[in-house]
Amino acid sequence: MASDASRRVSDLGTLKAFGHPLRMKLYRALYIARQATASQLAEQVDEAVSLVSYHLRKLADHGLIEEADRQGRDGRERWWQAASEGLTFHDEDFSDAPEKAATHSAVTRLSFDQHVEMYRRHLDANRTWPAEWRRAAFSSEFLARLTADELAALASEMNDLIKRYEQQGRTREEAGDSENRENVALHVYGFPFRT
Repeated sequence: MASDASRRVSDLGTLKAFGHPLRMKLYRALYIARQATASQLAEQVDEAVSLVSYHLRKLADHGLIEEADRQGRDGRERWWQAASEGLTFHDEDFSDAPEKAATHSAVTRLSFDQHVEMYRRHLDANRTWPAEWRRAAFSSEFLARLTADELAALASEMNDLIKRYEQQGRTREEAGDSENRENVALHVYGFPFRT
């Protein structure tokens, strides 16, 4: 990855480019794989290689992914990688115009829908996982009374904690400890609501 920091997406063009269902799936698959070819990703998302290549180029046009320094067997196969250690989207970057706000809302909803679908697939396949994974998986809801500053501080601490575990897992895997290691999704939301 070119950057060890998350990239803050703040322009409408990049937000629109990312806000395509297949591109979101491809970005997620590429982030997990760290490096992959269009053929490998096409197999994961069950789409044609030509379609996947097109969408990868669109993500690359906006600097969300980039070519990796890895060569295929015959030198013609392109390897891709995420250009940063994740992406962030902030409401304040898109609240100054109705089109921006609507696009940000639509992309956020699409992302949420994909999270829900991912969790539904997990629930459907739950019994196929070994008991140790069923015990380790969790779903929680906490209802707290906080100020906006407290919620922001909580989000920051949770982000730091998750990043620490993510980095620890990657470091151990790179050192050869890959047995019993699986991809794990953590979807965390914190938002105000009124009953």
